[in-house]
Amino acid sequence: MPRYPESRRSDVEDVLHGTAVPDPYRWLEDLDAPETAAWVAQQNALTECWLADVPERAELRRRVAELWDHPRSSPPWRRGERWFQLRNTGLQDQDVLWVVDDPDDADARFSGGRVLLDPGELSADGTVALSGAVVSEDGELLAYATSAAGSDWMTWRVRRVTDATDTDDVVQWAKFSGAAWAPDGSGFWYGRYDAAHEGEAFEEANRGHRLHFHRLGQDQGDDVVVVERPDHPDWLFDATVSHDGAWLHVDVRQGTDPRSRIWARRIDPADPLAGEVLPVLDDFDAAYDVIGIVDDVAYVRTDAGAPCGRIVAIPLGDAGGGAKPGESGEPVDPVDPVDPVDPVDPVDLVGGARDRWREVVPEGSDTLEWARLVGGMLLVVRLHHGAHTLERYDLAGASQGRLVLPPRVTVESITGRFRDRLTHIAVTGFTSPRSVLCHDLVTDGTTLVHTTDLTAADTAQLRVQQVFVDSTGGARVPLTLVHRADVGPEHGPAPTWLYGYGGFNVAVTPSFKPEWLAWLERGGVLAVANLRGGGEYGQQWHDAGRLHAKQNVFDDAFACADWLVQHGWTTRPQLALHGRSNGGLLVGACMTQRPDAFGACVPEVGVLDMLRFHTFTIGWAWSSDYGSAEDALGFATLWAYSPLHNVRPGAVYPPTFITTGDHDDRVVPAHSFKFTAALQAAQAAPFQQAPVLIRVETRGGHGAGKPVRLQVAERADVLAFLSATVGRVDHVAAAI
Repeated sequence: MPRYPESRRSDVEDVLHGTAVPDPYRWLEDLDAPETAAWVAQQNALTECWLADVPERAELRRRVAELWDHPRSSPPWRRGERWFQLRNTGLQDQDVLWVVDDPDDADARFSGGRVLLDPGELSADGTVALSGAVVSEDGELLAYATSAAGSDWMTWRVRRVTDATDTDDVVQWAKFSGAAWAPDGSGFWYGRYDAAHEGEAFEEANRGHRLHFHRLGQDQGDDVVVVERPDHPDWLFDATVSHDGAWLHVDVRQGTDPRSRIWARRIDPADPLAGEVLPVLDDFDAAYDVIGIVDDVAYVRTDAGAPCGRIVAIPLGDAGGGAKPGESGEPVDPVDPVDPVDPVDPVDLVGGARDRWREVVPEGSDTLEWARLVGGMLLVVRLHHGAHTLERYDLAGASQGRLVLPPRVTVESITGRFRDRLTHIAVTGFTSPRSVLCHDLVTDGTTLVHTTDLTAADTAQLRVQQVFVDSTGGARVPLTLVHRADVGPEHGPAPTWLYGYGGFNVAVTPSFKPEWLAWLERGGVLAVANLRGGGEYGQQWHDAGRLHAKQNVFDDAFACADWLVQHGWTTRPQLALHGRSNGGLLVGACMTQRPDAFGACVPEVGVLDMLRFHTFTIGWAWSSDYGSAEDALGFATLWAYSPLHNVRPGAVYPPTFITTGDHDDRVVPAHSFKFTAALQAAQAAPFQQAPVLIRVETRGGHGAGKPVRLQVAERADVLAFLSATVGRVDHVAAAI
């Protein structure tokens, strides 16, 4: 009979606000210790042994790989006289960056051109990923960032586009920002931390972010610090240059709090480092996202005075000084095709009358999630019950109509610049992989330029419907059900995969996942919940599921689970709860509060130790959603639901499959290690009936940049676990 590996218990104990908090598995936080490595190896061996006995595991892996194996392309973007695009033939470990040198060759945008950068050539095992790619305005230089083994740490290099060769520039220890090229291509702005201490790159807290400028050809040690605030080590800085090269604007944030600041500086064409970056909005009173700058006016998406979001125009004036375009003898191109807009009456916003602001797109009943400025138009993405709509506005605020999209999709990305005529739009849904639309902003015509023919699957048999579930406090929680036409309450209860997130103002929108499709083919139901704490209904929905209201998120998940059982879609033994990251916290909290509510639980890369999350890497940044155990009231809230601290010895927990990566420096694997050890020690049910397993991906991180072959194996193993637990029912049919 298989046995759990021994997890040594120590007598480590903290006293927080007068409460004794034992932490017997603290030693598992030392990721490089031989004892930890041995424990991980033993746990992986146990999990592999259990999975090897799942008869359909090999078939599920084959099927997931088959459903993954389709060509994928990102929306192309143009710089100078070239088009750039990420492509994948299907099972390539990493997406490949292509370049098309003829800007007028429309067909080549998706099928021609040449390889500019293949990340698969950067490592033998495919675990080095392209985590950033920014092309200079003239299309001649590529600044690209790579990350190893799923880490958030990035190293920037520069590649010449003409011959795909690298310069000698290497910029290390970058994190949580992109790169922004100077208009003259002399260098780029980027954000970084000090180098991590030896052996602690995946453990120590990240504080003291700075904005630097790297001038091409110089050593990184000579890079100029443009912005730093040592008095606020938790602030993060990300720079962007306006389409006309006239402005540098800096997004200032404090962790994951959506409230932000905007600083700016006019760029002197003779010296990109001249002048001081000055505050434009400097109160952290609301969310402010600069969409673009036109004629010294910033167009900003904000929730100031508008919980569901609006767009305002803010004159920048002479912030930061420096020469205006043309003052140094440089010609100024006219802004086309948009004419200047006369100012209108000022709008009263939070913080008093801001008499230089002009409302462009007002708040509506649907959340205004984000927008892009392309071809002189604002392309506005709104959320309608968890799915996207897309509408065009001119800069005067007049609607130019909605673009026709397929039903219930996510707008993944939009490419194009202010003077571009064409915009490319990527959309995806629950039953369809990414498609790319090309919209002509002059003729108003839309063309489907890339789609995926899933010849290996009959998605026409799948149905998508949405219901609303009553939860605590009168909340109505959207729940989307995806299933085969011959699956539903009228046919009897079915294995059901309930997925949720519920946090950080992040909306859960339709997405295509091969493992979900494989599940649906086998007669399972997919149930995707839009829990409080997300961004589906604006800041009020977010506030209703964070800090001291976090229990609402778990209540929403219970309400959805109860609804599925009560309405005949499934039974408790057939119901699985799944979530990743903050969603892993959701699963951990729910299964420790009501272990009998689910037939299986899958917390992946989860935040599970709510009393120490803030002590590792970027964990402190999540205090905007979770609070902190350093505060007495915050401690009381976290202590009440922290999954690690609410595991009860002798309780019967459902079969549990925990996943993490040994190089996850976002949510460090110690969360999953300690939770696994505690759960295995507490579990009263026999191993054969309800195993507690952990799968630790070596050379794996939080998820971003994971090679396709590792993703296929991991997703298939999650599917095999669910098939062997909640999926063992008579009516599960063969694959369609």
